[in-house]
Amino acid sequence: MSVRKLKPVTPGQRFRVVNGFDTITTDKPEKSLLAPNKRSGGRNNSGKMTMRYIGGGHKKKYRIIDFKRDKNGVPATVKSIEYDPNRTAFIALLVYADGEKRYVIAQNGLQVGQKVVSGDAVAPEIGNAMPLGKMPLGTTISCIELRPGQGAVMARSAGSFAQLMAKDGRYATVKLPSGETRLILLTCLATIGVVSNSDHQLLVSGKAGRSRWLGRRPRTRPVVMNPVDHPMGGGEGKASGGHPRSRNGIPAKGFKTRSKTKASNKYILERRKK
Repeated sequence: MSVRKLKPVTPGQRFRVVNGFDTITTDKPEKSLLAPNKRSGGRNNSGKMTMRYIGGGHKKKYRIIDFKRDKNGVPATVKSIEYDPNRTAFIALLVYADGEKRYVIAQNGLQVGQKVVSGDAVAPEIGNAMPLGKMPLGTTISCIELRPGQGAVMARSAGSFAQLMAKDGRYATVKLPSGETRLILLTCLATIGVVSNSDHQLLVSGKAGRSRWLGRRPRTRPVVMNPVDHPMGGGEGKASGGHPRSRNGIPAKGFKTRSKTKASNKYILERRKK
């Protein structure tokens, strides 16, 4: 993993920091695992804009990712590490012993030609998927299920990882990337290792146009809006907008929005750090 700082031959490249892509092995995706990815432009079925600041962007195909890792006991070989325009992490193309091909989220250190496998009786090595109950304590994990068979929902973005802290009864104690510590069933699957492309946080786009390529339109600051448009709008001149809050009036800093009666509260041992 590496990043490159470009020579300032144009104003947009002066502060630009790009990914080195040194772990990427091919720029041709597997055609059988591509699906159309239709853009809404932030509009609903009647053409009315319901989400602001969305629109444009480069055309993309969706890569079908295997988040369930349910092909148990069948070894697979890593054929390539690829870029995925739909996520921050890199993806790996697996070719199973029976000839089936699947994309998975790539972990740091995953190499082309490496063998990976999922199931109960597998070694806790990078890229292998196994239940939390079969892992040694202290293991660094990613792509974690919240319910058995649901598929990975946590720690999937670039550089993310969680840590298996303890096991007690039917539950494992896992420290999540946010700093939250929670209980997860021992039968839930997770993948060994840290998610790839951990240098993603170091990238600098360099110019506003790059946001447009990603499908993000310019965002208007609430302070410069009129009172009819936002609670923080209005005032004479450069008046500050009062207490930070959303367009619906919900305070933004320090205000807890999580329900006190939420069913999953009992599984959270320690809330995330502020």
